[in-house]
Amino acid sequence: MGKENLAIHGGKPVRDSYLPYGKQSIDEEDIQSVISVLKSDYLTTGPKIVEFENAIANYVDAKFSVAFSSGTAALHAACFACDIGKNDEVITTPMTFAASANCILYQGATPVFADIDPQTYNISPLEIQKVISNKTKAIIPVDFTGSPAALNEILEIARNENLIVIEDAAHAFGASYNDQKIGSISDMTMFSFHPLKHITTGEGGIITTNSRTLYEKLVLFRNHGITRKKEKLIENHDPWYYEMQTLGYNYRISDIQSALGISQLKKIDRFVEIRRHYTEMYNEAFKDIKQLQVPYQDTRGSSSWHLYIIRLNTSQLTVGRKGIFEALKAENIGVNVHYIPIYYHPYYREIGYEKGLCPIAEKLYEEILTLPLFPSMSELDIKDVIHAVKKVILCFSK
Repeated sequence: MGKENLAIHGGKPVRDSYLPYGKQSIDEEDIQSVISVLKSDYLTTGPKIVEFENAIANYVDAKFSVAFSSGTAALHAACFACDIGKNDEVITTPMTFAASANCILYQGATPVFADIDPQTYNISPLEIQKVISNKTKAIIPVDFTGSPAALNEILEIARNENLIVIEDAAHAFGASYNDQKIGSISDMTMFSFHPLKHITTGEGGIITTNSRTLYEKLVLFRNHGITRKKEKLIENHDPWYYEMQTLGYNYRISDIQSALGISQLKKIDRFVEIRRHYTEMYNEAFKDIKQLQVPYQDTRGSSSWHLYIIRLNTSQLTVGRKGIFEALKAENIGVNVHYIPIYYHPYYREIGYEKGLCPIAEKLYEEILTLPLFPSMSELDIKDVIHAVKKVILCFSK
């Protein structure tokens, strides 16, 4: 393949239309499931929520699940359920969306960032061990891109240190670890149902757990801290009586959203299979290109591939990551960057965090690009991405 004139230099783009890095996959069955709820007696808190929760718990082999208005709300609830509060510290990774650490701050606790494994890009168990203190209350590992974190080691650390593990699996619905479904392994696991995730409820999230105690706290928290259950009431005055027993939030999901989730869940195995197939196409196409590195996978985990990230070998290129990013955008390939390290954000700097905390994560951030990956893509779309990446890399190779 000879050098082609790049679109950014006035050449013809690989694609005539823009291909986003992610997109929901909605079909007529999904639409009809939502319409059926719109025609029913319940739009908000009705039977579809319980049906959706039971379906998710059954899929991941967990005893309980509690659905929320967003993945962020679910993480906040998980921190509440394990009594994280002022003077507590919670360890997490900087290579994630801000919500993974914000949920700690919501409870008045302190996020502590541990560096990542240079191969998997997930939080490193060795780095977790280095930052544990007598204030540490929990660990929030993130299954970055859909690849499970080193859960064996993390759970062993948690057991030895008497810590809770809240697994942020926003990227990992449909993934497994040691042939066990993600969602049934950690003390609590959060999944996100944002439109760009594996299945969507529009916005939404869920916590799965095997603990009835945690389950009951989660249910209470998402509904203003209010209960109507007679067996839970401190007092019992009248048939209409209810009690606010803690300071909860309005974090409820709706029947409309749950109906969409139920329909989407029927397709999850196919969605993950497509993502894995497209990942194999990318890996095969890019494996011998010295200017980039394809993702590494821990053999204990089976990723569900929310994101496909390449790492640029900038020493072999005449431009930096920004140059590659802009050139691919000009080819109508919707690349992105996941993520800006959390403590780089102005708010975190204002409360005392500084660059240099996690050098491996910081170096990774400078070199990664996210390529398009979603089930409603076609193989032709994938081939367009491959063509564009090779075109741009070849042009800027030393």
